[in-house]
Amino acid sequence: MFHVRQQIQCSTLQLLRRCYMSQKGRPVLTLFTKNPCPLCDEAKEVLAPYMDRFVLEQVDITLPENAAWYNRYKYDIPVFHLDGQFLMMHRVNIKKLERHLGKLEQEDELK
Repeated sequence: MFHVRQQIQCSTLQLLRRCYMSQKGRPVLTLFTKNPCPLCDEAKEVLAPYMDRFVLEQVDITLPENAAWYNRYKYDIPVFHLDGQFLMMHRVNIKKLERHLGKLEQEDELK
């Protein structure tokens, strides 16, 4: 089972802190989105088989408290960050996602 956090209402600092405190040690994949966003819906479908490897956190960039993200990504959603670091935009790149998740999982095993 996976957890999806809808429409996060928090400051940028709170969002970044939450990225590093994921549930059960899984990395946080943050999806910057808005409603409606057909490309975001498509991206979530592509991500479905991988949901057990990360916590999906969705940030609605149209909320007033997310104005900084709106100004940054208004023309580029969906945008993805993995544990607070930019990963990809526009479409899901499965090879890139798998590579970065694998690195994080490998680092976690060494701890």
